[in-house]
Amino acid sequence: MIFLKTDEEIELLRESNRILGMTLAELAKMIAPGVTTLQLDKRAYEFIKDHGGEPGFLNYDGYPNSICTSVNEQVVHGIPSDKVVLKEGDIVSIDGGVYKNGFHADSAYTFCVGEVAPEVLALLRTTKEALYKGIDEAVAGHRIGDIGYAIQSYCEERGYSVVREMVGHGIGRDMHEAPEVPNYGRRGNGIVLKSGMTLAIEPMINMGRRHLYFEDDGWTTRTLDRKPSAHYELSVAVRKGKADILSTFEYIEEVLKHSENSKV
Repeated sequence: MIFLKTDEEIELLRESNRILGMTLAELAKMIAPGVTTLQLDKRAYEFIKDHGGEPGFLNYDGYPNSICTSVNEQVVHGIPSDKVVLKEGDIVSIDGGVYKNGFHADSAYTFCVGEVAPEVLALLRTTKEALYKGIDEAVAGHRIGDIGYAIQSYCEERGYSVVREMVGHGIGRDMHEAPEVPNYGRRGNGIVLKSGMTLAIEPMINMGRRHLYFEDDGWTTRTLDRKPSAHYELSVAVRKGKADILSTFEYIEEVLKHSENSKV
């Protein structure tokens, strides 16, 4: 069932997402060679709790941490570990959630660790741009397929591939609500979008082929060809004329402006 949100509920979603945006920005300050992904996870937990929220991912369907940290060829759901040490030239997607006032936030950003190869930077830029192409279609009267088509066509025209096994989703009182929001599709297909729908749009784009496999931990996914993958995500409310973006990269980008990791 798809739940349309009231204006009051959308504002509660925006508050959860504001805290999440600040959390990701706090982690952006830490990203550097030698930092472990478990250090990032611990800081995320502390920061979310200090700002009145709960880590939405922690214990969700048994997930053991507060954030997902997916490095290089890992696509999504990488589990933070003290054995995973970031190094110069890596990329790391940090996907996080915040639960507050009965509503979930969900957002992700792919960060550079020091100097990153130009071809990897191009993948990140394209993925981030594709996210906004998808958001442009998240307006009342359009269809779910319009979002996927916008993302898929933009990325494939530039030589990248779109992950099929993982998709975006509705979001609200539950982390994952209907409808699913694929990053591929046909224009004019799928359910009609209505004002008050709230969606997490999250392109996962590979430098090589689209195929992936699951690690033995049951969570982490990697590209089958071991080429890099990028992931960006924002939560939005469907409106007439223009989507209302509930989460934000503004805090992250303010940090990155003053960082050597500012590339995308």
